[in-house]
Amino acid sequence: MPKQKWFKGNLHTHTTESDGDADPKWVANWYKEHGYDFLVLSDHNHRTILDQEIDGLLMVPGEEITAQINMGSIPIHINGIGVSRVVEPTDGTDIVATIQANVNSIRDAGGIAQINHPNFRWAFDHTHISQIRGASLIEVHNSHPQNNMYGAPGKPSDEEIWDKVLSSGRVLFGTATDDSHNYHDWLPSMSNPGRGWVMVPAKDLSVPSIMECLTIGDFYFSTGVTLVTHVTTENEINIEIEQESDFIYKTIFSGLNGDLLSQSVGTSAHYKIAGNETYVRATIYSSSGGKAWTQPVFVKN
Repeated sequence: MPKQKWFKGNLHTHTTESDGDADPKWVANWYKEHGYDFLVLSDHNHRTILDQEIDGLLMVPGEEITAQINMGSIPIHINGIGVSRVVEPTDGTDIVATIQANVNSIRDAGGIAQINHPNFRWAFDHTHISQIRGASLIEVHNSHPQNNMYGAPGKPSDEEIWDKVLSSGRVLFGTATDDSHNYHDWLPSMSNPGRGWVMVPAKDLSVPSIMECLTIGDFYFSTGVTLVTHVTTENEINIEIEQESDFIYKTIFSGLNGDLLSQSVGTSAHYKIAGNETYVRATIYSSSGGKAWTQPVFVKN
């Protein structure tokens, strides 16, 4: 099977235009120099635009709409990707209504909405997200060390929240992002770049093509596993994984409520759709600690 063409990008990035510690040009150059093809600068309530283009790096306009409930006790952060203008945040007193209002504003500005780090300050979960209409994406892996990504006793992880949303019948495509803020000190406690990304098989490196793939879920996301190919038909899912070093790979296909459907070891993974799964998605684990996720395939019964 021939290798697919993938474009690598980060969808959640901060600079000195909000609370990052490097200026936009420096940040963009870091991503270019480290093999990224496109980048969203998503400063808080600010649409950051570079003074000049950086050759070889596509800049997708963005903003992290940063709203709050009850004077900041519950943070509501939603990325507007591809927005044509600054989106002013809508604060509120109700979680669902506040998220929905900001999603609507992002769509009105020509963007697609990504619901960010639901477990940040334990802000909201699947019971709220499942009621939202019009969002396209949800952060399943956010690399900021303060976002409670893995959950806690009585608190579902971000990945479990995703499965619960999918199981409710709501279609949201998962992403991995840096949520980068720190570019000079490199520590586990810092929010550094290069820890989570999306891989998009767009027909060309342009904003419309990238946006189209993100909107329809034609991409995978990763923290260190690279796919050679990922091909889905009505009847089956086929994945080829790029071998790195002496790493060993395990692929788990899961479905409704995150239940295990099948698993395999090696650089090839295959799943034959039976027709009763509701949805199927794959998580690929590397012995190095990296992971990759494919988007859910909803099964027509």
